[in-house]
Amino acid sequence: MKKQIIVDVMDDGEVKIMTKGYTGPMCIEETQFLKDLLGHEVQRQLSVAYYQKENCRKTNRKIIPLCG
Repeated sequence: MKKQIIVDVMDDGEVKIMTKGYTGPMCIEETQFLKDLLGHEVQRQLSVAYYQKENCRKTNRKIIPLCG
């Protein structure tokens, strides 16, 4: 899944920051720069993806000697 940061600015000036494609606390780390720019955080709502572990894909490698 493609990673996205979505910034929604409401008519009253409220700003909502949402993420897609992130798992675990990475979403908070990746959006921190926006929170620093915009001011203090009023509310935080964590999605199910926050509590999921990062997909650990193991790659099977086979080493083939090319010389000798």
